[in-house]
Amino acid sequence: MSGTLIGRVTSDKTDKTITVLVERKVKHPLYGKIITKSKKYHVHDEENEFHQGDLVNIKECKPISKTKAWCVAK
Repeated sequence: MSGTLIGRVTSDKTDKTITVLVERKVKHPLYGKIITKSKKYHVHDEENEFHQGDLVNIKECKPISKTKAWCVAK
């Protein structure tokens, strides 16, 4: 997955890191029902400016740690 994603901040407890929940709607392959898939990303937030509940635009960047390879898009 590359490019940018839009999601909601679910946690801002760690220093310079926020957890973002990205939801997407997909059609079930057999039954055709629209279902919501979600995934959490650890995102680098240099100035600690985003807080829980904020809607953010994130982009892929070089790996910063073992689990963090996304940055907040300015």
